[in-house]
Amino acid sequence: MPTLIRLIVTLLFLAGLVYVSMFALVAYVKPTPKQVVIHIPTRDLLSDGAPTLPGSVAPAQNTDEPVSQ
Repeated sequence: MPTLIRLIVTLLFLAGLVYVSMFALVAYVKPTPKQVVIHIPTRDLLSDGAPTLPGSVAPAQNTDEPVSQ
């Protein structure tokens, strides 16, 4: 029984250390905001609103012209 109590006390102590370290991070570390720029290729902006997946070919442009055979 003393071994079980020692294990429980050790686990509670470790959990307390984790809790205190998380509290210290929240209290003392202040994030610095920065501007993020994401470049979107023009072909993705002009693709008729159809999303393209990475590695796939963009859909062909619809030209509204009849196809001659």
